[in-house]
Amino acid sequence: MDTADRLIVCGGCNAKLGPGKLENILKDLHQDKKPNVMVDFETTDDAAILKINDDTAIIQTIDFFPSMVSDPYLFGQIAATNALSDVWAMGGSVISALNIVGFPEEMNQSILHKILKGGLEKVTEAGGFLAGGHSIQDHRPKYGLSVNGIVSPKKILRNDTCKLGDDLILTKPLGVGIITTAYGAEQIGEEEFNEAIKSMTTLNKYAAEIIRDYPVTACTDITGFGLLGHLNEFLHDEYTAELDSTNIPIIPSAYDCAEELLVTGGGQRNRNFLEGKIDFTFDDPALEEILYDPQTSGGLMFSVDPKYTDEILDKLSQLELPSAKIGKIVPKGDSEIIVK
Repeated sequence: MDTADRLIVCGGCNAKLGPGKLENILKDLHQDKKPNVMVDFETTDDAAILKINDDTAIIQTIDFFPSMVSDPYLFGQIAATNALSDVWAMGGSVISALNIVGFPEEMNQSILHKILKGGLEKVTEAGGFLAGGHSIQDHRPKYGLSVNGIVSPKKILRNDTCKLGDDLILTKPLGVGIITTAYGAEQIGEEEFNEAIKSMTTLNKYAAEIIRDYPVTACTDITGFGLLGHLNEFLHDEYTAELDSTNIPIIPSAYDCAEELLVTGGGQRNRNFLEGKIDFTFDDPALEEILYDPQTSGGLMFSVDPKYTDEILDKLSQLELPSAKIGKIVPKGDSEIIVK
């Protein structure tokens, strides 16, 4: 690709504000809740939900960031896939989206065309309609979507309603943040990088269509706060999660990169925020980095009664990316999360 058609790499969900900063910023921002508001930002869930009637609720979400890849078309695909994911994490279906664009006026306009083309293709694949958008001049390209979805008020999935004894299942491998960082530093090749691209451009739609047939108790998607950060929200200070490290799906090259200390600033922010909450029962610094690693367009993590686990995993195994049972919900102990 010609250098004039390339993007600067330093973004994705690694650009997300750390959870500690957001908590402080939002702590005194309150408003009187309207009767039709079913989910809002006070529960740190993946999207807002407003009830329209007894059969329909609207899901609203937004996500955008600077590029984590140099190819503008891939950036458009990844950013759109990431933004659309929140609708499926809430149990819904995508209906429409609007583009959000920041772009330097002096930059080659064909770059923006490629970004928007990638985004359009993913909205279409999701079953939605791209209805327009808004753009501003910015010193660095940024792209994402505002997305609307629909869901039955009786079938909403939240990120704070898991139950004691539930199994935890993850639908994509971890490590894309570390891999994109290493690739940007020219420390890994195209083959390893393409593993991350495959994960980041795969819609969570397909996993969501499988799990909606089961009594899933809670769900979220793994993005900027990493597996451990999103699991911390998932437990809502009521339970402890035990993770089985041997079952957690990981992109193999991500572990190799972590061993070489090719890690992310976002991962360090996540580690700092979760200090004192995680019990690693064995010494494996590379694995720790992967569990803290910000994921761009990561998979769904959901909880479900163990009697459904094998059947769900059998169906998920037909998808292109690996899913796995990664742990279980146990009574609250001294640590929020135990990694065994």
